[in-house]
Amino acid sequence: MQFDDDADLDTSDVQDVRGSRIPGGRATVGGGIVGLIALLLGLFLGVGPDQLGLSSGDSDSTATASSAAQVQESCRTGRDANTRDDCRTVAVVNSVQDFWTSEFRRRGGTYTDARTVLFTDRVGTACGSATSAVGPFYCPGDQKVYLDLGFFDELRTKFGSSGGPFAQAYVVAHEYGHHVQDLMGTLGRAQDGRVGANSNAVRVELQADCYAGVWAHHATTTPDEKTGRPLITSLTQADIRDGLDAAEAVGDDRIQEKFQGRVTPESWTHGSAAQRQQWFTTGYRTGDMGKCNTFR
Repeated sequence: MQFDDDADLDTSDVQDVRGSRIPGGRATVGGGIVGLIALLLGLFLGVGPDQLGLSSGDSDSTATASSAAQVQESCRTGRDANTRDDCRTVAVVNSVQDFWTSEFRRRGGTYTDARTVLFTDRVGTACGSATSAVGPFYCPGDQKVYLDLGFFDELRTKFGSSGGPFAQAYVVAHEYGHHVQDLMGTLGRAQDGRVGANSNAVRVELQADCYAGVWAHHATTTPDEKTGRPLITSLTQADIRDGLDAAEAVGDDRIQEKFQGRVTPESWTHGSAAQRQQWFTTGYRTGDMGKCNTFR
């Protein structure tokens, strides 16, 4: 996965609060077994941590500005994205939002940008407070994606993914799939309180995987709004395999087998490894969000 070295990155898409403290309440989820359970329940969840019962204190707390603001200082061009994880995240967010902006316009709609917040350890959101143990998540209350970059290391070390730049891009694109669902009014289907292999919670997650695949299909042809050239210049089959490997690693059955020694489909919230791979592949092969109807 390569970016145009000479492209300018738009860091306004990413709010860097790494190293900051959150105002208001404190998150109840810490490390150890409690954090692990939270991660298993909340991984890639399309809603905020409050709906998992993971928040406490002031639910209106918001992330503060970081004195470091590393991405604003360091992530200026595609060359930076080719060498740094945080800058790569900026570039992927830019590409994903360029695509959905053009796709919504093509369909006669309007896409509203969503910012990604990079944090460490814990963060306050419109959905409540959370620690990084929850994993990456999208909060519909403030329409932001929240990400601790340390998760990418855990994707390899805890979940056995091969890792790689596109595995990271898949995670980001999946979360923006939830933003697309929010704008289209489908995200709320996951809020009926039901879980299990045939639940709406699973269908929402699989659709976000499909939307991630749709973006990947168009990634090398979506023009950057400033340069008119694609921000992503190369996406190989090896990259796609890394994405599929990440999707497999975070399937409910794989996670349950690894951490509890048995598979219980009645408690699934995200779908099996095979399902997650299947729906990403559907989006990637067709490039058509209309093929991502997981609710049929």
